[in-house]
Amino acid sequence: MSVTIKSAREIELMKKAGEILAKTHDELETVLKPGISTYDINKIADEIIRSYGCVPSFLNYNGFPGSICISLNDEVVHGIPSKKRIVKEGDIVSLDAGVIWKGYHSDAARTHAVGKVSDEAAKLIEVTRESFFKGIEFCKPGNHLNDICSAIGEYAESFGYGVVRDLVGHGIGTKLHESPDIPNFRMNRNGIKLEPGMTFAIEPMINVGRPEVEWLGDNWTVVTADGSLSAHYENTVLITNEGCEILSLIK
Repeated sequence: MSVTIKSAREIELMKKAGEILAKTHDELETVLKPGISTYDINKIADEIIRSYGCVPSFLNYNGFPGSICISLNDEVVHGIPSKKRIVKEGDIVSLDAGVIWKGYHSDAARTHAVGKVSDEAAKLIEVTRESFFKGIEFCKPGNHLNDICSAIGEYAESFGYGVVRDLVGHGIGTKLHESPDIPNFRMNRNGIKLEPGMTFAIEPMINVGRPEVEWLGDNWTVVTADGSLSAHYENTVLITNEGCEILSLIK
């Protein structure tokens, strides 16, 4: 499958989807407190997304039962909302959400500290976020996909962290997942050459310990194989004539 180049009209729709998703994440951060269940976070997220005239990208996607993914501590991604999962002081919580605006998707994730967290947890969240921006420095026409992947992985690994190999970023547009796959580590090839109009969901998933992950019995929730903490940071990004624009981040 080839990489889609978005038209000016499509880019405007994706910008609007990204703006709505950025606002959704900002609103969700305010409700994330000790004692709330992941079920209630999901319910609030669904209400916020629909209040903007969007629908959640994730609900029923390949059978996923939630409107967003909520992953705690050693859960890397795809945590299923549940009334039994209660957020506690000291947890780190990854909120991964997507919205569809007039047929176009935006996808973004944030990992938050709940109350006072360990120094180890705080550092992991910051390095994971920063690794995204290290990759973004190479999001410009003429560069290759591997320039982004290498920058993310090398930065995270310089702290001794494990960069998840089994899950990657992706293209995005009228489909939540489009070509190309976007690893967070150096590939053995250059990958595609970047062109204006390409749109990507770039999403470092970084573990304190080893990079290996496992799937739980629900067939969705991905956890670190060694039980170490994991963080996730993601944005929808547009390649422009000059460089790139982060669509899911409020300026």
